[in-house]
Amino acid sequence: MSNPQYPSQQPYPAQQQYPSQQPYAGKEPPLWAPYYGAPFSAAVKRVFQKYATFSGRASRSEYWWWTLVSVVVSIVLNIILQSGVQYTSYGSTAGPGTFIAGALLVIFGLATLIPSLAVSVRRLHDSNKSGWMILLGLIPFVGGIILLVFMLLGPDPRGQQYDQPTA
Repeated sequence: MSNPQYPSQQPYPAQQQYPSQQPYAGKEPPLWAPYYGAPFSAAVKRVFQKYATFSGRASRSEYWWWTLVSVVVSIVLNIILQSGVQYTSYGSTAGPGTFIAGALLVIFGLATLIPSLAVSVRRLHDSNKSGWMILLGLIPFVGGIILLVFMLLGPDPRGQQYDQPTA
């Protein structure tokens, strides 16, 4: 059914059903394709395999499993860091483990900065948003909320424009 006002314009195609229409049923899709319903280990492995790949798409499961790993590791390192601090009435002093935990926290943060940005950009691509939308996170207060909503959005078939299939 076409719009009489715009006769050349076709209606939107029917929404594809994800993940049931995956052409890779029973096996992991190629690295350039999003892995809908990715299990924990596959999702984390794919983030590191696509360390600095900002093109293509990432499924919600890839993004959220990676986010879970990042948050849990950061919390554990922060707990270790805080457990080495001794509080007294004169102030606080750092124990010997504090330096090591602090160094590990900095190393982890630096090592995962690029893959975290890359998987976020690919997640935006999956919902047919420009990767530059990640800069919305720089807006105080509302930027993070807007990005959270974008990361929760389902896949949009028009996001396939960001795919770059390889052999």
